[in-house]
Amino acid sequence: MKIETDDLSGPGIAEFLDEHVQQMRSLSPPESKHALDLDALREPGITFWVVRDGDVLVGCGALKKLDAGHAELKSMRTKAARKRSGVASLLLEHIITEAERMGFTRLSLETGSAEFFLPARKLYEKFGFVPCEPFADYRPDPNSTFMTRKL
Repeated sequence: MKIETDDLSGPGIAEFLDEHVQQMRSLSPPESKHALDLDALREPGITFWVVRDGDVLVGCGALKKLDAGHAELKSMRTKAARKRSGVASLLLEHIITEAERMGFTRLSLETGSAEFFLPARKLYEKFGFVPCEPFADYRPDPNSTFMTRKL
């Protein structure tokens, strides 16, 4: 598998991300939707990576700069057929390393609190993320779990 930065211009990534946004919308009420669409991921201060196995897109993730020392993990997704195959762990390790290299000292994330998101929360715990209060522009939300880790 290969991880590379992506400029979000290819049709494959647009479809992959649209599936992600649609799935998140189906699982969360409108006031609890935090998934970024393609245009939002193109904003300055966001670095986006894809994971490919040969020519097949199997995962993606992004890092959003919040301030000089704090970044947010966004848009982590693994292709359904590749869940539990190591794609997410490989990508998360890469993003943490890149966040450190970029000089961030804290990495935070928001994920769902429903049972569907339990594997994601377990993955983040495995990589040292702990529950935290809402950060940045987030507000307390029973549908969200906020996590952070020092780098």
